[in-house]
Amino acid sequence: MASGERPLNEVNFLTVAEVASVMRVSKMTVYRLVHSSELPAIRVGRSFRVPEQAVHDYLRESYVGRETA
Repeated sequence: MASGERPLNEVNFLTVAEVASVMRVSKMTVYRLVHSSELPAIRVGRSFRVPEQAVHDYLRESYVGRETA
């Protein structure tokens, strides 16, 4: 396990609908992010699950007002 990674039993996974709600975007936007590999996800049957931390990381990295060093 790489440093900073949590064991899978401690990872909280969100559905596409839950991610869309958190990000206040459509489910289609979430699917686009997943398919373009901008948002990591695992496939469970015919649906996707996104690690909650990945959503928070994506939003933090995408913040327009952030300062770059």
